Amino acid sequence: MNKETIMKESEKIFQRMYDYCRQLPDETFFGVPEGKWTIAQHVQHLVISTKMSTAAFAIPKFLVSLIGGKPDRPSMNFYDFTEKYQLKLKEGGKASGRYIPSNVNAVSGKAVLVKWQKTTSHYLRTIDRNWKEDQLDNYFVLHPLLGKITLRELCYFTVHHTDHHLRGIKRQALLF
Repeated sequence: MNKETIMKESEKIFQRMYDYCRQLPDETFFGVPEGKWTIAQHVQHLVISTKMSTAAFAIPKFLVSLIGGKPDRPSMNFYDFTEKYQLKLKEGGKASGRYIPSNVNAVSGKAVLVKWQKTTSHYLRTIDRNWKEDQLDNYFVLHPLLGKITLRELCYFTVHHTDHHLRGIKRQALLF
């Protein structure tokens, strides 16, 4: 996937997430299923994750290189990358540490959706302004579940991760 396609696919999935969640009634959005995150917490998790991805695109390139290194392989394609991610999940991979959302309750309203819009807008602007097509393959970043991935693969992750949670949110909404 080239940068233009990545940007378009990111915009589409970000908007689909927002549109779906904003129409949910509060009892569904904040409802607590047994042993699972609320839908509001899924959105908060995506805000956290997308902010971390944005940080990788916002810091100077020499720091990205210093922290992650230079790739010794080409970027994977979107399909192969998402297969790798799904395999990690099947092996028991899940969010940990800073990526686990705190409780989000109805008192805060759906402010988390406003944060989602601001975060995704900043993510897209940062990539668009700071990175050229060919540069996305020239730097590794460290992913907590996948290890070293290229910046292009981080874009793939962000699209797929959002879609993965949206599908889960839709299944969860049926419980209420």
